[in-house]
Amino acid sequence: MGTPLVQRILQPGEIEGLDHNAIARLLLPQPTSLFTARALRLRELAQGNIKGIPVDAGMQGYLVLMAALADAQAAVVAKLAPGTVPVADADALRRAVQHRMPVLPVSGARPPVWRDIFRDLLGELAATAATQPALSAGLTQVLAQLRALDNVALDACADAVLDENGDNLNPMHAPFVAAALQILWSSSASGLRAARVPDLETGALCPVCGSHPVASVIRIGGQSQGYRYLHCGICESEWHMVRVKCSTCEQNGKIAYQGLDASDAAPFDPVTARDDKLANKANDPKKVARAETCDDCHTYRKVFNQEHDYNVEPLADDLASLMLDLLVGEAGYRRASGNPLLWLGKGEDQQA
Repeated sequence: MGTPLVQRILQPGEIEGLDHNAIARLLLPQPTSLFTARALRLRELAQGNIKGIPVDAGMQGYLVLMAALADAQAAVVAKLAPGTVPVADADALRRAVQHRMPVLPVSGARPPVWRDIFRDLLGELAATAATQPALSAGLTQVLAQLRALDNVALDACADAVLDENGDNLNPMHAPFVAAALQILWSSSASGLRAARVPDLETGALCPVCGSHPVASVIRIGGQSQGYRYLHCGICESEWHMVRVKCSTCEQNGKIAYQGLDASDAAPFDPVTARDDKLANKANDPKKVARAETCDDCHTYRKVFNQEHDYNVEPLADDLASLMLDLLVGEAGYRRASGNPLLWLGKGEDQQA
């Protein structure tokens, strides 16, 4: 009879030192299916069908509009001819590895094709407005304003979106510009090989494009089982970060989960953090959407758990869970980064 196996709980430093081949370090986007799935999720959220994410009636119409935008993104992606979107060349990959920098940085010049993508997106939305009376009134007006933007104004809006500078943005224009940028970067990112994308000096930024994450997501299945990933709001990539770190300041001593039910909030315990994978604790609506707060930097970022809702979609779920933002904000925490599909405009301290 062989020696019995004893499972040993890994400490935080040991978790970080695991062979990256054993954990899916980077999950690259699949834009051909991503935007369609997002549109479906947004409509489910708008209809109040997601138990763990209650949606206020005032938000339902906006979620339906963003679902139409995601449908338009999917249509544009489906029509992109091969080679339309530039990919990272060998020199770019070599520089990224040498300097531990993003392979497809959002800083710097954008390929001019992004403006064509933007105009194609407006065309798809115009077709939607013509067939959906509930959307046509407000959407037609915004589309007219967006079409009137010249290249200088359009690029300035794109710069502000990528810089996350809400003070210099029209909050009604920004989501549509952000949607075109998502198409551009996700299409480019989908052509990468994850193994060739280097880690950055910080784990708080996307290794593909350098943007901030929108939210965290606990994934299930294969090498991703039970691990936390940060979801990029621009290139839609996801990268692994251990569940004992603040995704803003990367400290691990004062993390807690805050839920819509105050009694569900509890300090983060690295020993028991992953035991919600157990079968008898699955599908708990209270754990679909929670805010991970840090008392070192006093920020928070939401985490969505696929173990409790298989169809979680980080960007859509983040957009719909404004109630959680309000509750955590009232508790004294500020949001770490915004959602590219919602901008509150000038005078607001944070994006929802």
